[in-house]
Order: sequence, then structure tokens, then C-alpha cells
Amino acid sequence: MSKGLSLWFSCSSIFMLGASAILISYNGWIALLLGILAICNIGWGFVIKAKKNRANES
Repeated sequence: MSKGLSLWFSCSSIFMLGASAILISYNGWIALLLGILAICNIGWGFVIKAKKNRANES
């Protein structure tokens, strides 16, 4: 995975998890939704990394 794409996934996940932590005191449901989206974003980054690694091997 390129450095720019890795940076994008890490920064966007940190931003979403930080916003989720702040929103816990305001609205728990929105915080939960944002937390789930952050976890999906992290997982999507791992999926893209695995696909790129498989493409480079063959």
C-alpha cells in the first residue's frame, strides 16, 4: 500500500475515533455509529492492503 493511502486510513480512523470519544457525552448513538464506521474503515484498509499484496506477488 502506498504511503499516502496508509496515511489517509490512519488519519481518518483517528479522526473518527476521536470524534466518537467526544460525542459520547452528547449522543451515545451517534458515537456508537461513528465508532463502528471507524472500525469498518480500519478493516477496509487491511482489505485493500491484502489485495495489493496479493496482486504484487503474482
